[in-house]
Amino acid sequence: MQYMVTAYDGTDPEAPDRRKAVRPAHIDGVRELKAAGNLIAGGAILNEKGEMIGSTLYVEFETREELNEWLNRDPYVSGGVWQDITVTPIRLANLD
Repeated sequence: MQYMVTAYDGTDPEAPDRRKAVRPAHIDGVRELKAAGNLIAGGAILNEKGEMIGSTLYVEFETREELNEWLNRDPYVSGGVWQDITVTPIRLANLD
């Protein structure tokens, strides 16, 4: 099943530093997700100043439990970066 993950960072003064500290590990994990065929697309949510304040991902997993397992291992979750996460089942249009 396909899912849209929308995750906003914390808004406390330390939030940008938490993101910077674990970003390399998060990117490595996303690369693994892509190689495994689970990542469809993703990127940062920006504020008006162009600063990263969250992320959005389109992913595909066999079950919601598999998605939850991945989320719980992601450094943005375990590192306290993402504070507000919404997961929505979706069906992306195939325009090929």
